Amino acid sequence: MNADAKQQLADFFRQLEVEKRASLHTIKSYQFDIQHLITYCYAKTLTQWADVQQSDIRAHIANRHRQGISSKSLQRELSAIRSFYRFLLKNQLVESNPAHYVKAPKQARLLPKTLDIDQINGLLDAGTSSDLEIRDVAMFELFYSSGLRLGELAALDVSDLDIADRSLVVRAGKGGKTRILPIGGKAVTAINTWLAQRKTLANGETAVFTSNRGFRLSRRSIELRLELWCKKKGIVEHVYPHKLRHSFASHLLESSQDLSAVQELLGHSSLSTTQIYTQLNFQHLADVYDKAHPRAKKQTG
Repeated sequence: MNADAKQQLADFFRQLEVEKRASLHTIKSYQFDIQHLITYCYAKTLTQWADVQQSDIRAHIANRHRQGISSKSLQRELSAIRSFYRFLLKNQLVESNPAHYVKAPKQARLLPKTLDIDQINGLLDAGTSSDLEIRDVAMFELFYSSGLRLGELAALDVSDLDIADRSLVVRAGKGGKTRILPIGGKAVTAINTWLAQRKTLANGETAVFTSNRGFRLSRRSIELRLELWCKKKGIVEHVYPHKLRHSFASHLLESSQDLSAVQELLGHSSLSTTQIYTQLNFQHLADVYDKAHPRAKKQTG
């Protein structure tokens, strides 16, 4: 790409940061996704963004698909490209958005993996033997109690907790949205136990969950602590933070049948995103039916 094209891209990222107030994570994702298009443009000797046609976007996405890139990732790449071209259109730098009508190849939607109640109890009731394990259990309880995303838990500050009201405020939700969530009784007990220990470690840090040196835990550190916990406690099931969130949603929906409430608690902007859990519960019911109903089993012989 020529110097003007590079400057236009830099202006787009600056707009995301300054005007749109996009998170650093979002900006890095956009940079990563658009870099793949830049690589394509270099290969095709396209030097200006106006040179890129719809056929180029289709060819680029098809090539990425042949490389084994998932439909979900390609949808994200197309979203980044569309956003960039909307910026160029708004500033009259191009005449059309070549990615507007391009769709990623369809892929079967995988159902989220969850833990059953006994597995959850085995995970959370395993017992602690150190201050850091007390912290870890408080984190895991909160994941399952309130259905938090990994980034939301990592960003949580002590001021976001209202222990007396048994609630918390998520200020760093997806899309910059804020929401208030309840905290279950067992999670409240675990958090109180951790906060008593945290006083000797925090050293002015505002984060709820800190390292043994008093700094905010990173997302990766939280993931590694969950892996270590499962390994130490002999839990064979592969457990990751989002599986606890999936379990929260599935168990709550199974008990309440209130899809809108679960959507609000999860912070989903679209009800269709939450509806995946109804399919999960139906699959469970179908499995039970197939195993139990006398006329559901296929006849042999």
